[in-house]
Formats: sequence, structure tokens, C-alpha cells
Amino acid sequence: MDDDGRYRDGRSDFIRGAKDIAKVAKKQVGKKMGRGADKMADEYTKRSYKRFEEEDDDDDYGGAPGNDAGYYRNDSRAANDDEDAAGHSDSTEGHDEDDEIYEGEYQGIPRADSGGKVGGVDAVSSTQAHQFRDLSAYEAERRKDQEELAQQYETILQECGHGKFQWTLYFVLGLALMADGVEIFVVGFVLPSAEKDMCLSEPNKGMLGLIVYLGMMVGAFVWGGLADRIGRRQTLLISLSINSVAAFFSSFVQGYSSFLFCRLASGVGIGGSIPIVFSYYSEFLAQEKRGEHLSWLCMFWMIGGIYASAMAWAIIPHYGWSFQMGSAYQFHSWRVFVLVCALPSVAAISALTTMPESPRFYLENGKHDEAWMILKQVHDTNMRAKGYPERVFSVTTIKTVKQMDELVDMGDGTAWHQKWRMKLTALFQQVRSNFLAMFSPEYRRTTYMMMAVWFSMSFSYYGLTVWFPDMIKYLQKQEYTSRTKTFTKERVEHVTFNFTLENQVHRQGQYFNDKFMNLKMKSMVFEDSLFEECYFEDITSSNTFFKNCTFIATLFYNTDLFKYRLINSRLINSTFLHNKEGCLLSDVSDDNNAYMVYFVSFLGTLAVLPGNIVSALLMDKIGRLRMLAGSSVISCISCFFLSFGNSESAMIALLCLFGGISIASWNALDVLTVELYPSDKRTTAFGFLNALCKLAAVLGISIFTSFVGITKAVPILFASGALAAGSFLALKLPETRGQVLQ
Repeated sequence: MDDDGRYRDGRSDFIRGAKDIAKVAKKQVGKKMGRGADKMADEYTKRSYKRFEEEDDDDDYGGAPGNDAGYYRNDSRAANDDEDAAGHSDSTEGHDEDDEIYEGEYQGIPRADSGGKVGGVDAVSSTQAHQFRDLSAYEAERRKDQEELAQQYETILQECGHGKFQWTLYFVLGLALMADGVEIFVVGFVLPSAEKDMCLSEPNKGMLGLIVYLGMMVGAFVWGGLADRIGRRQTLLISLSINSVAAFFSSFVQGYSSFLFCRLASGVGIGGSIPIVFSYYSEFLAQEKRGEHLSWLCMFWMIGGIYASAMAWAIIPHYGWSFQMGSAYQFHSWRVFVLVCALPSVAAISALTTMPESPRFYLENGKHDEAWMILKQVHDTNMRAKGYPERVFSVTTIKTVKQMDELVDMGDGTAWHQKWRMKLTALFQQVRSNFLAMFSPEYRRTTYMMMAVWFSMSFSYYGLTVWFPDMIKYLQKQEYTSRTKTFTKERVEHVTFNFTLENQVHRQGQYFNDKFMNLKMKSMVFEDSLFEECYFEDITSSNTFFKNCTFIATLFYNTDLFKYRLINSRLINSTFLHNKEGCLLSDVSDDNNAYMVYFVSFLGTLAVLPGNIVSALLMDKIGRLRMLAGSSVISCISCFFLSFGNSESAMIALLCLFGGISIASWNALDVLTVELYPSDKRTTAFGFLNALCKLAAVLGISIFTSFVGITKAVPILFASGALAAGSFLALKLPETRGQVLQ
């Protein structure tokens, strides 16, 4: 009787009753939340999603099917009102009856009065801030969830079909990829004109040419890491917005430093487009469509190059499209071109606001209802477009991945800057963890192999594609120099020159009472000559010099013949009035030459069209590795033909050949990168590899262009060796054709 009295003690009854009330309350709240979500799709929840039923359902999904035969996610609603069934649901798996913390619920800092076990782990003292879980067990559960989700997600995409929704997203993401293609060409096209406005030296021009690659390298790494944590769509919108704003301001700023900064910021923004676009689009594609349609998406990079070339051809040579406010502010046609090149990015932002986030990203982050609604939207959009509006989306519940407990309650009294600092610190740690996971034993070999392939491909491709135009310019300059006319010991008196003087050398000449008025001097050299009582007015010059000359009683009015053009020359009673603002230019200023640069870039970009089509049609037939290795080998062989390119037309033809062949390698590499890494690390890995690609581009461009006019052998050997190594290493990678998206 004493024992019975002890167990019936009023205090014990009160505690037991409180626990029972708490459990019932939790179950009822879960049921109400589940029923509230079900009302959004009551016509679909009645149907069972039986295609995922297997014999080991209880083991695989951690829960028994309810009345609708659907499967519960980690935070799934209770579909059965029976308490025993609810007790074995996914939410309570692994807990005994006295546990008060359930998996899938927030397991934050324990209260000071907590005791015993919390979530299966011994509670720490009240002075400690965090409780730790068994990470190995957690990773095993998470990996199991990811494997199950991958299989189920693939089947859901099969039910959703491929149609109007995917094609709409294709064009939207294509605009973002087009903006990346445009960015590559902008600085190269505006440099000949911008150097006149900004008085750029050779080192400054070189830095301006490389700054976009450095910005894209930083952007690819940063935005790729963030896209795995805050979402593909949101990160892409932020990066494109930065690109648009920076490109807009770069068309108006006047100084070299400010222009350089704006182009750097623009590159940082657009650097996120490639890693995010391919990952984003792949998560809406079923396995049999993925390789082909990701290859079709690559065509927008080509369209971006064509757009930039065409706009440069149509805008930059029109020098009348300009205005100026005194001598302090000038807005020339090349600035209009920079402004026009920002339009694809602006259009991509506008279109992207109408598209949803990746449902795969939501499922990886435990957001079941958001992902379900998007997949239903994909299904319904495609079915209506195909003429089957009556088809019902039969999925009721989808597997979600177990989430790590990251929430820390800092209290209402915490300052906003401390909260933001904590959030940014947590975000940084998450991105860092994803990056380090690429080098874990599971992915280490794949990552090192992919790094080598990306580096070798980029080093050779970007190095050669920049080397080609420089070689063409060198050949043009050689041909131009060969047509130079030389005049020796001429004597000219009382003559007015009012026409263009171009590509001439005058040695030991004598000029008396001559007038040079309203003319252009292009590549003119006067050596050991005498100018006496001459008059220079309204002169515009480029690559023009007076060496060891003597000027007696000569007037320079409104010219750009500054004293630094007069090399070792003597001025006797000579005057400079109202000199024009300008810069010393070393290149030949020729409008026809500018047109040729745009035309060559246009042809080189258009030449990749056949390679794009072939790679898209064969990607899912012959496999990613064969496409990558085969294209690299053929590109390697084509490099040797560069030795025979001794004329301008031959170099253009070889440029088109190399571009058309190598594009298949890039398409295969993009598809392979998407499929080799799991969804929660996909954009992080893609961003890191793309950043490495831009670093290799900077090295390739710097090394290859240093040999222009010296030798062809070294660039050809470098490019061929890199391509051969890349094709060999590509064969060591795993083939991903026919596999579900990890």
C-alpha cells in the first residue's frame, strides 16, 4: 500500500498529466497544419502516389504509408488519427515515449531546467550554448534521404513531362547566359576607342582587358557558393542586378580608375550566371532530356557574342552619336555600345522574376510545400499546353532531406547588427563547409580531375582565341607597313595641305611657308626635316612623329601635335595655341581595321553553331566523356594547322575551325559538371571550377599574347599539350549518361 500510495502521489499525477497534455497538443497542432496544407490541393491528395511504394517502405522513408498511400517527409503531417500510427510516424522515429524533442523540430539551446536526454543525446549543462549530435549518424541519414529523393524526383519529373514550362525557362535563362557572352567581348571592342578618351598606356590597356576575367573569377566562386544556400533564382537575380548597375555606370564614368572599377564589378556580377544557369535548368530536366537541352542552352553564349559583334559594328564607328559638356564630360559612341550591352542582363532580370525557384533546392532544404506547388505548376503548365488539362498531378508528398539544426535564438534584445553578423557568419560557415566537401574522400578524385580538365581547356581555348585576333592585327600591321611610302630630300614651298596624309616617311625634307590645315595625319613620320614659317591648324593625328626636326617661326593652332610627338626636335620662335586634348596612340587608327575586328569576332562566334548543334544531338547518344575527349583530340589536331596560317584570311579560317570544334568540349564539360556533384553542392562546385577556368584564361592570354610577332611554335605547343592532357584526363572521369541527378 505504501508503494501504491507513492506512485499515486499527487505531484507525480500532475507531472504525468502535463506530459500527456503536451503530447496530445503537439499531435493536434501537426494534424491541423497538415490539414491546412491539404486544403490547397484537396482534389489531388485523394489520389495515391503508388509508384514509389517498395517492399522496404518503412525502412527507406522512415514512416508508414497513411490512408492515401503517400509517404511522409521528415516533418510530414500525420495522416492517421490513430495514436499508435502517429507514434511510429517519421516525426517520432528514434524516440521513446518520454522524449519531448522530435526529429524535424527545432532542437536549439536547452533551457536551464532541462534534464535527462534531449533528442537521444545527453543534455549539456546550462552554461553551455549548444548541443552536439552524432555527425556521422546525421550524415548517414542525410545521405539516405538524398538518395531516396533523387530517385523519387526523377520519377516526378517524368510525370511532369517536358514542354512549355521548360522551354519558357530555357529562354529566360538563355538571356542570362547571353549576358555572360556579351561581357567577354565588351572591353575588347571598346578598347581602341576608350584609349583615346582616357589616354590609356599599354599597361593600363592590358589591365582593362584582363579585369573582366578577374571579376568573373571572383563572381563565379562567390555566387556559386551562395546559390547552394539561399537559392538559385534569388542568387541569379542579385548577380545580374549587380552586373546591370555596374555596366550602366561604366558607360557614363569618365576616369580610367572608375571605369576599371565598374567593369570589375560588372564582371563579378555576371560571373554567377554560368554556374547558376546550368544547375538551375538541370533541376527541371528529366534524365533523358538533360544532356541535349543543356547543350541547346549553350547556344545563347554564342548568341551573346554575335549580339556584341553586331552592336559594335553598328554603333562604335558612328562617331556622330556623341555629345560633350565642355572638356570635362564626353559621351562618345563607344559608351552607347556599353549601354546597349547591358540590355540582355536587364531583360534576364525582368523575365526571371516570373519564374519559380528550383523545387530540388527547396526539397534539399526541407521546404516540402513550396517544392510541391512548383512541381504542380510545371505539370499543369505542360499538360495544358499539350491539350490534356484534365490530367491531375498525382504526387501527394515528396521526400525531403533531413536538415541540420542551425537556428539560434538570440533574444529580442539583441541588436540588429549582431543578428546580421551571426547570420552572415553562419552563411559563410555553410558555404565553406560545402567547398571543403568537394575535397572530401568521396569527391576528392573527381574534383582534382575536373580541375585539371577545366584548367587545360580554358588555358588553351581563351589563350588561342585572344591570340588569333592579335595575330591578325599583327599581320595587318605588317601589311600596312609594307605599303609605306618614303620621300627623301624633298623641298616644298607655299603649298597648302588640306587632305589626309597617311603611311608616309619623309626624310631630310625642307618646308617653307607651307600650311597644313583641316587634315588627318595617320602613321606619318618626319625625320631630320626643316619647317620654317609654317602653319599647322586643326590637325588630328595618330601614330605621327617628328624626329630630329627643326621648327622656325612656326605656329601650331588647335592641333594635337603635342611636344611629346616632337622627338629630339628644336623649336625656334614657335608657338602652340589652343592645343586639342588627346593621347599618344601607338596603333594604326583605321576605320576599316575596326570593321575587320568586329567582322572577325562575328565570324568566329558564328562558327560554333555547327558544333553546338552536333553536340546537342549526340550528347545523350554517345555520352559526355566521348564527346569531351573526342572534341578535345580533334581540337588538339587542329592546332597544328595554325603553323600554316601566314595570311589574314588563313588565320580567320583557322579561328572559325578551332571554335567550331572546341565548343562541343565545353558543352560536354558543362553537362558533366552538373551531373557529377549532388544538388546541395552543385553550384558551389560549378562556381569553383568556373573560377579556376577564368584564372586559366588570364594565364593563357598573358602567355600567348607575349609571343605575338615573335614565334608561333610556343603558343601552338602550349595549346596542343594542354588539350591533349585534358582529353586524356577526361577519359578517367565517371560517365554520367543515363543516371539520375544526384
